[in-house]
Amino acid sequence: MKNNIKTTDFSLTPAISDYLDRKIIHLDKFVSPEHKEEVMCYIELGKSTNHHKTGDIFKAEFTIHIGGKVFRATAETDDLYSAIDTVNDEMAEELRTFNSKETSLIKRSGAKFKSFLRKFYENGGQD
Repeated sequence: MKNNIKTTDFSLTPAISDYLDRKIIHLDKFVSPEHKEEVMCYIELGKSTNHHKTGDIFKAEFTIHIGGKVFRATAETDDLYSAIDTVNDEMAEELRTFNSKETSLIKRSGAKFKSFLRKFYENGGQD
């Protein structure tokens, strides 16, 4: 998975970068092996405003491109690390849902084909 990290209104420290890398590796297991080479992950971290002393000021946004499909998750919290955790969980859920839908479609189409073959052989190949 290729990563592109953008920060807004603060500098990226090595601690934040390491934490982010550990979280992104977790998302890699939700990507199917045939799509591993073409996955691009855009990450944007930043402050939503500079004048607030309290409230939701940190924003984390993940956008992942996999085989022509785009997955996006955003979170705003008062702590950057919790924003990363929240957006990581949302993205994992999106990828998990996509994979289960894709698998379900493959299983359904295989079942329909198998049903067709059964009917074909029951009729002695006269279908």
